[in-house]
Amino acid sequence: MFIKQIYTDCISEAAYYIESNGEAVVIDPLRDIEEYTRLAAERNAVIKYIFETHFHADFVSGHLDLSKKTGAIIVYGPKTVTGFPVHIAEDGELFSVGTISFKVIHTPGHTIESSCYLLKDETGKDHALFTGDTLFVGDVGRPDLSSGNMTREELASIMYDTIQQKILPLADDVLVYPAHGAGSSCGKNLGADTFSTIGEEKQTNYALQPQSKEVFIAAVTDGLQDAPRYFSINAKINKEGYDSLDAIKASGLTPLTVAAFKNKMKEDIIVADTRHADIFTEGFVPGSIFIGLEGRFAEWAGSLLPFNKSILLVTEKGKEEETVIRLARVGFSKIEGYLRGSFEAWEKAGEKVDMIINVEADELAMDIPNDPNLQMVDVRKEIEFADGHVKNALNMPLADMTDELLTDVVEDSQNLYLYCGGGYRSVIACSLLKKQGLHNLRNITGGWAKIKEEERIKIEKDASVLN
Repeated sequence: MFIKQIYTDCISEAAYYIESNGEAVVIDPLRDIEEYTRLAAERNAVIKYIFETHFHADFVSGHLDLSKKTGAIIVYGPKTVTGFPVHIAEDGELFSVGTISFKVIHTPGHTIESSCYLLKDETGKDHALFTGDTLFVGDVGRPDLSSGNMTREELASIMYDTIQQKILPLADDVLVYPAHGAGSSCGKNLGADTFSTIGEEKQTNYALQPQSKEVFIAAVTDGLQDAPRYFSINAKINKEGYDSLDAIKASGLTPLTVAAFKNKMKEDIIVADTRHADIFTEGFVPGSIFIGLEGRFAEWAGSLLPFNKSILLVTEKGKEEETVIRLARVGFSKIEGYLRGSFEAWEKAGEKVDMIINVEADELAMDIPNDPNLQMVDVRKEIEFADGHVKNALNMPLADMTDELLTDVVEDSQNLYLYCGGGYRSVIACSLLKKQGLHNLRNITGGWAKIKEEERIKIEKDASVLN
């Protein structure tokens, strides 16, 4: 028996390749399937099944492309309805793979169709549970996504029954392999580890402690942040089907001359610049939206870029394919090409260039008392802002920004100084505001981490929010 967790940091996602005696399954594959087919080829194995734990909302699964490539059967749990052929398993159904087997355990709560796959070893002993978004390390799946008209409280009630009847009876030594780790928005407070055991979760996971259903519902639903905007779009794509990744790459990897790039910019189109934040601020194509590959790129792209518009790319040389794949992972398919030669080609052609002024924390300390039009803008989450911020700062969370005018929030006469936690989100925010015609911007390098070190800058907390 061979088990490999394939973890993708930028979206905190874990897919799994499990093999026995020349037969393999892949659980919750990403859209780019080469890792799974490569493993099977190297190990002289045939991928027999593709197990999906539910309709994922935070990424587009690779089930369709992988099935087409390998002939593997796509399996979902009970109560699943799709727009393409799949095997809908019954609760308790067994699937043989080599000398091991998988038992489908219907575990609704995160979504109605959510199911776990219990791996039984060669002797028939329960070995590992692939939990999808039902059970995480330290948490359970949020009960407010993609399940028709059911309320979060109704789904949380169902989740309670799932935990009591399906999860807690399992032996303590059963391994827990979830679909996500820390940083994912599919739960509230996922632990740092990417696997665990049933016994460890019984001891440390708040959702598995002895408690009434009413207490459980309150705990699971309390403090839920709004789901990223693209979650409903991705869930719909996973349910109904999608274009192949090869087709998206064929279009997205079209190299465009400066002239061709400029001509396409005349259309209603998005220019996405994925270079490093420090490089972007020094010069970029006017109107570009910055979302750097070095951060949680796919998540921010899905949250901030429109899905109904075509995209042009400006990337670091050699990063074009990676950018297209990572956009496709969260459902973007209208990618029309990239700027050949990157930004350097644009600059050498003598085209107009925009830039963002960076300001160090010590410069900010000198500017605050001397500029009556200075307005601090904190683009972190509300809870981060409440825990400490520059006095009189305006909290404008990046997740709430869109490619729409924000002039009702800020004014042209203000000199806006933007900061986030470390400098990545604030550059994204600056690019959005620049695109909307606001140019009196300053980006605080190092963000809140550096601001706190500058004693001359007054900071405050919002205790009412924290409590």
